Amino acid sequence: MCTSSPESYVIRSIRADEWPAVKELRLAALQDPVAHLAFLETYEDALTRSDAFWQERAAGACEGADGAQQIIAVRPDGVWVGTATVLVEEPGTTDWAGLPVERKQGHVVGVFVRPEERGSGLTDVLFDAALEWAWSRGAERVRLIVHEENGRAQRFYRRVGFVPSGATVPVGEQGARELEFVVERP
Repeated sequence: MCTSSPESYVIRSIRADEWPAVKELRLAALQDPVAHLAFLETYEDALTRSDAFWQERAAGACEGADGAQQIIAVRPDGVWVGTATVLVEEPGTTDWAGLPVERKQGHVVGVFVRPEERGSGLTDVLFDAALEWAWSRGAERVRLIVHEENGRAQRFYRRVGFVPSGATVPVGEQGARELEFVVERP
């Protein structure tokens, strides 16, 4: 159970040299009971990735990067306990699912808070920082994609102002869908 308030955490962007911690937090996320609904890779696949992969991943989303930003929550004892990454999608490009991007937007991915920290308000703080970063990059809206069966995540996204856009993306071979949720720039 979390005993700290969100104000006692440091919320910041990662640094490129912190790739081992990026890897550790991602592996923890991929072991979550709903990881199969929340992430597009498995724990087993992530374990096979080279150090160079993790170094590149951290460098591409670190403090000062333009196209993406990984924001973390660090507990007072130095342990990384939460993360959210924002990708910038430019108009005229295609997204990860091959769909056209019509306007500059942020895309929140890789949201995770360690189970013992959930319910503390930490996810709200991470989302505030992610949205602030996207708006500072000129995003007109921010979106995220959530599995239709991930009710816990959908409830949170609605609570912080995201609404379903009506767009869906098929995933897997069982006819499951991912739902797009969006929030417009204030």
